[in-house]
Amino acid sequence: MDYLLTFIVGGIICVIAQIIMDSRKLVSGEILVIYITAGVILSALGIYEYVVQIGGCGATVPLTGFGYSLVKGTIRAVNEFGLIGVFTGGLTATSAGICAAIVFGYLMSLIGKAKTKY
Repeated sequence: MDYLLTFIVGGIICVIAQIIMDSRKLVSGEILVIYITAGVILSALGIYEYVVQIGGCGATVPLTGFGYSLVKGTIRAVNEFGLIGVFTGGLTATSAGICAAIVFGYLMSLIGKAKTKY
């Protein structure tokens, strides 16, 4: 049952992004910003925690999950270190994902060939 809920929640998140892209003619970068911001806002309000409890990785792996991780890390660091945690917590919590994105992006740039979009 956990796998089914993970698939459904992750699928719903992706379908919402596709509907937004098709109806508003937004590019993927704009969806990225919208989804991370939505994850931050929903996490700060305590709503996204329920989505994570239901959907597990289906909710934490998409871009909204990145926003969720930023908020969780910031809250944890503020509770532990005080005001300085506002500046360090989000980056500490998401540093592995950021590093992986940079490394794999670089590797793909070496393998692939860039094409200009017209």
